[in-house]
Amino acid sequence: MVLAAIAKAIFGSANDRQVKKYLPRVAAINALEPEFEKLTDEQLKAKTQEFRDQLAAGKSLDDILEPAFATVREASKRVLGMRHFDVQLIGGMVLNNRSIAEMKTGEGKTLVATLAVYLNALPGKGVHLVTVNDYLVRRDLNWMGQIYRFLGMTTGIIVHGLDDAERKANYAADITYGTNNEFGFDYLRDNMKYSRDQMVQRGHEYAIVDEVDSILIDEARTPLIISGPSADRSSLYEMADTLIPLLGEGDFEIDEKQRSATFTDQGIEKLEAALVENGQLKGENLYDIENVALVHHLNSALRAHKMFAREKDYIVRNDEVVIIDEFTGRMMPGRRYSEGLHQALEAKEHVKIQAENQTLASITFQNYFRLYKKLAGMTGTAATEAEEFGDIYGLTVTSIPTNVAVKRKDEDDAIFRTAAEKFDEIANLIVDARGRGQPILVGTTSIEKSEMLAEILRGKGIKDIAVLNARHHEQEAQIVADAGVSGAVTIATNMAGRGTDIQLGGNLEMRIEKEAHELEGAERDAKIADIKRTIAEDKAKVLAAGGLYIIGTERHESRRIDNQLRGRAGRQGDPGHSKFFLSLQDDLMRIFPVESMDSMLSKLGLEQGESITHPWVTKAIERAQARVEARNFDIRKNILKYDDVMNDQRKAIFTERLELMDSEDVAETVSEMRHQVVDDIISKAIPERSYPEQWQVEQLVAAGKTYLNVDLPVETWTHEEGIDVEAVRERVTKIADEFAASKVARYSPDIMRQVEKSILLQSIDGLWREHLVTLDHLSKVVGWRGLAQRDPLNEYKREAFELFEQLLASLRELVTTQLSHVEIQMRQPAPLLADLEGLDEIHIDPTTGENDADDDITGTMPRALGPAPSLAAFAAAGAAAGAGVIEADPALRPIDPKLLVGVSRNAPCPCGSGKKFKHCHGAF
Repeated sequence: MVLAAIAKAIFGSANDRQVKKYLPRVAAINALEPEFEKLTDEQLKAKTQEFRDQLAAGKSLDDILEPAFATVREASKRVLGMRHFDVQLIGGMVLNNRSIAEMKTGEGKTLVATLAVYLNALPGKGVHLVTVNDYLVRRDLNWMGQIYRFLGMTTGIIVHGLDDAERKANYAADITYGTNNEFGFDYLRDNMKYSRDQMVQRGHEYAIVDEVDSILIDEARTPLIISGPSADRSSLYEMADTLIPLLGEGDFEIDEKQRSATFTDQGIEKLEAALVENGQLKGENLYDIENVALVHHLNSALRAHKMFAREKDYIVRNDEVVIIDEFTGRMMPGRRYSEGLHQALEAKEHVKIQAENQTLASITFQNYFRLYKKLAGMTGTAATEAEEFGDIYGLTVTSIPTNVAVKRKDEDDAIFRTAAEKFDEIANLIVDARGRGQPILVGTTSIEKSEMLAEILRGKGIKDIAVLNARHHEQEAQIVADAGVSGAVTIATNMAGRGTDIQLGGNLEMRIEKEAHELEGAERDAKIADIKRTIAEDKAKVLAAGGLYIIGTERHESRRIDNQLRGRAGRQGDPGHSKFFLSLQDDLMRIFPVESMDSMLSKLGLEQGESITHPWVTKAIERAQARVEARNFDIRKNILKYDDVMNDQRKAIFTERLELMDSEDVAETVSEMRHQVVDDIISKAIPERSYPEQWQVEQLVAAGKTYLNVDLPVETWTHEEGIDVEAVRERVTKIADEFAASKVARYSPDIMRQVEKSILLQSIDGLWREHLVTLDHLSKVVGWRGLAQRDPLNEYKREAFELFEQLLASLRELVTTQLSHVEIQMRQPAPLLADLEGLDEIHIDPTTGENDADDDITGTMPRALGPAPSLAAFAAAGAAAGAGVIEADPALRPIDPKLLVGVSRNAPCPCGSGKKFKHCHGAF
């Protein structure tokens, strides 16, 4: 430790050495400034094409970094009146170097991004700037987009409410700003489309993630999900419900703290016996892979019966189970428990079981952002999570020095015995600071605590309090912008309002927008002058009072969240204070107690209402936080290990879909599937090295009819001398191929190629959705394998691989069956997209538990998924019904099928009907 400290003092930290590496390039950019200042606007704009020509000639982005950065700096000076500081140039180089730039609040990250964004947009493959909400997307693009457009770059924006055509146009721009949710959902929706031209994204080349710690760590705890109604499983819930009353004491265990219930070995044996008696157990025991869905339903039924009480956790009203909020005691109509629990409660209460939503597509932010060939990020707080950024994303963290030295005074934590004493002291401090004209920003860990503190302050005569909880972003930004006005008291939950600087005296741009946006000419100029004077006077008053005072009402589980709050003061060399107040009743202290803290306080003679403030206490708290951070990192890492298994399969499926969409002819793929099905049905019916009299003739004939739609004369073949399995395989393959060829001849190759492609895509989608449900159920029960001394992760990997192989086998069988049975007839097609209604976009905010995506996108699904091929008849019919039918209007004019190939869906139909192609022959 001593040697490390000495080395650091002599050579500087690793971060210092990294920053120093960029200084020669900063000097080179500065040396170009006089030359670039002499350029006319047109000459400066021409630099963009000059750089693109150099890249086309073989230069790399690194080769042109200095002149490109100098160009952006000069454009910013002319367009925005803002000149990049040297430290901002370093930040831009860090972003270009696949790293995270950690920059303090107020250091101008929004401007820093323009350097790396412009440079990486030059190849024309698209750059994505990702941030946390629509307000910041619009604000930053309107602001910084002036630089890009001045230099001849095109810009786009991805926010909620755009249709597919608008999204595609915005993704086609050189630079696209958008939210993390929208980028992720667009990726999922693109992989539910049926043709390449319906997809809106054009690749994942380079992204800069703003507030990178919030997006890649906090929000990465929950996946993005697109879900829709699943098949009716009410009978399975009802069956599971009848089994739970058979269990007695010792058959299950309840953990009220974790809100979980599990079966004991004794209980499992009882359930297996009952299932065997009813003929509902597949395989040898309940935990065979075939019973994954059954175990899920039994677990839900157990929780419903043993952990949820009527009139306490829910009530039954109007034949519905309605949740009761455990904190307020109010009914929550419209809200439903997830993972089948609500359906289990409905079965328990014998009311109508509502449809369970099924995951149609999902991805975690970890796996979405790892799609980018080049990724970077920026935030004010990343160093404490550097290990996670490195392990999960391969990103290093570089702390950028501030342009002006930080003058904020960070005081040691004050710790009290009780929360009541703590809040009383906080309120007194706020009253005192406000009396001096000092603005105060208070950070809390929950909305309830924010409201409680506000009530205490109102009781002390402070009425004008702003309470924020990060739900209304634009409104919130305005309030945060005013948090630096003298005497302002702002209470924020988990530091809402990130992305907006707190400027002492008030935010000039926000004030102008609010008070002068409707004024023009001399009247506007006079108003702006008045605003500037007011802000200057107020800033002088705030500076005299000591700057912004940051108060933390307790320590968060993560040091990073505390640093976010603390970092709001001391912007650009401003003075400021920060102090955290704790009590032994705080969640962090209660759940993760610091050793001997209470006894230590007793020995120090801490009296009622007193606090202790000491560096040792602050260090002890930070050690506790570090332990919690490590635990949370392990949890996220473990979740990612499971998700990586699904991600490998997701990539395989999505890649296969893209290849199919890009293929004009999938006949070879279909033929390979058909031959594999032939091999499978023969291997099941004819054992190796067996005699004809040992063959399962009836089984083979039935399989030929089911999968291939042909009559196989197997009985005749068995009487031939010298017949063997290879000869049978050749004959069955020939018969199947001839039958398929006869369909091609009957309907024309062009039409059959379209049918084959559509069936392939729809079959993949249907089976993939079922596979997602099975994997979800498997992940919830595989943990029990640990009781048998088996690694749950390895078990999950093994069984997920087996399930994926089953999916591929099912795909071959489904496609072969549908193509062998399908008949193309003439009839009015069913309306498009009837089966795409009621889909939800879901991303649960880990801090609030609420869905921060749009709750319901039913009305926008035609935009979201585009027109699907009209093959719903296959999906409904299936092999059991004998044939899928593709039908069209009998009144359609006859036309050579060759004329239909390659016609745009919105073009006039070649038959001359006057209708669009998609409403005529293109409707199939």
